[in-house]
Amino acid sequence: MINAIKREIALRAVYLEDKEIESIYFGGGTPSLLEADEIARIIETIAKHFDIADHAEITLEANPDDLNAAKVNSLRNTAINRFSIGIQSFFEEDLKWMNRAHNQQEAVASIMRVQDAGFENITCDLIYGYPLLTTEKWRHNMQQLIDFEIPHISSYSMTVEKKTALDHFINKGITPAIDSDQAADQMSLLIHTLKSAGYEQYEISNFAINGCYARHNTNYWKGKHYLGIGPSAHSFNGTSRSWNVSNNAKYMTSINLDQLPLEIEELSTLDQINENIMTSLRTMWGLDLIALESKFGRSVKDRVLKEAEPFIAAKNLILEPNNLRLTDAGKLMADRIMSDLFIIED
Repeated sequence: MINAIKREIALRAVYLEDKEIESIYFGGGTPSLLEADEIARIIETIAKHFDIADHAEITLEANPDDLNAAKVNSLRNTAINRFSIGIQSFFEEDLKWMNRAHNQQEAVASIMRVQDAGFENITCDLIYGYPLLTTEKWRHNMQQLIDFEIPHISSYSMTVEKKTALDHFINKGITPAIDSDQAADQMSLLIHTLKSAGYEQYEISNFAINGCYARHNTNYWKGKHYLGIGPSAHSFNGTSRSWNVSNNAKYMTSINLDQLPLEIEELSTLDQINENIMTSLRTMWGLDLIALESKFGRSVKDRVLKEAEPFIAAKNLILEPNNLRLTDAGKLMADRIMSDLFIIED
């Protein structure tokens, strides 16, 4: 697999027009299973075909149970300079309910090990909106990360995917269904708690202190182009989106034949407009109206503003001279607002 990944990097070296790489993200699956020398080999291959910026953000997504002392120490000898740790909860019963591999002690220990090894740029994930999570538990989970002085926190509402164990248990009445009112209340508490602790909600699900925004995610929300390598990886170049086959064996077989195992979707002008609306409105910077008009025309901007009028009147959106952005109340109904602003063919 490592050799196939390296080969795909070489095969796709011409995909990005800008050869300078500001961000490398080892994500999806469980990349923390990689050994330090394997990570180094992949980064070396990237450096052969692209220019890695001097202060590039290089993130490793990790499960707490993978971050033992030996693994963390070995990673000090790589270019990894940021960790994304999937904490989810600090309560044992909640982690078991989520079928997570780690326990409460490993959740705490993983953060301490990474910090003790000298890594300061850390983001942790928390989940809210599930039946076991009381308000008291939710406050405790957030406070744990605040006390650890984690500079970046990502938090998402529990969702139920079809044909998963959770979906089965809910349908059988074994576990309660997800309560949307509970999720909204806990999201409101999340925003209030982290803002009071000095965090900026720079994207609906992401909070940063002292300007420690995730460069990788921020570039995505701002519509910058990216290249995804490996099974299931997605890429975007502004006018099309592509994704690799998800099957590991098929992926490696194809790459070994110097064939890219991907599908491509060409984005129409409407697709590009709506994607711009969706990604930008999720951020604190909002939808840049000047850029929207420059790229897609005055009529598109006027149409978006017309659809936005009821949400502005209801104080779910704020209209400023050059941009349109969500209020805190609007963030609770962001999906509806975005879909209403989407432009569809007449």
